[in-house]
Amino acid sequence: MTENQAREEICRVGRSLFERGYVHATAGNISVRLNASEGGGFLITPTDACLGTLDPARLARLDAQAQQVSGDTASKTIALHTRIYEAASQFDPDTRCVIHTHSSHCVALTLRPNGGPELLPALTPYFVMKVGHVPLISYHRPGAPEAALQVADTIRRYGEAGTPLRAVMLARLGPNVWHNSPAAAMATLEELEETAKLVCLSPSVPKPLSEAQIDELRLSFKARW
Repeated sequence: MTENQAREEICRVGRSLFERGYVHATAGNISVRLNASEGGGFLITPTDACLGTLDPARLARLDAQAQQVSGDTASKTIALHTRIYEAASQFDPDTRCVIHTHSSHCVALTLRPNGGPELLPALTPYFVMKVGHVPLISYHRPGAPEAALQVADTIRRYGEAGTPLRAVMLARLGPNVWHNSPAAAMATLEELEETAKLVCLSPSVPKPLSEAQIDELRLSFKARW
């Protein structure tokens, strides 16, 4: 993907997420790690930008050290994004996009008492296949460096245990998801938020899939669970 294509795709995905209610106001951000053939570095949505009205020419352009070289002021979450790229690329070298939103149903689950170490159990086959484990990261203020360190450590810990991650959940803030393109990262986010919505709509605590059912998904679809 060229830099111009990445710019257009960030704006397309941002607009799609905004129009369908996955983000609101100026919440959320999207970044892309550019290929070496495009000069490397990153593109990220500007701080306090509405994802529904992004301008490709005004996206923040950063070098490989995450220092801004052009565009509007980068989102303060770039430190977290770069930590995710660094950690996730050890297990998925093609990681190219990170999306952060304040998706309502995901956040709502973190407001419930007695939550576990992960946002959701293995509730549906497509959640297992398309998202996988989503560790819950303890609350830190937006942009806190401690959160970035905790996220990176969690990604490495899960990856070294044989279950590479595609998402983490920041308590009271929202999910961060990543994949090899903006479209693939958006699809991961959609599946995560829709699974959280099912839990919020369920009148009782849903029963997870059995280990035998999860094993079948591993064998049939290479699910990373």
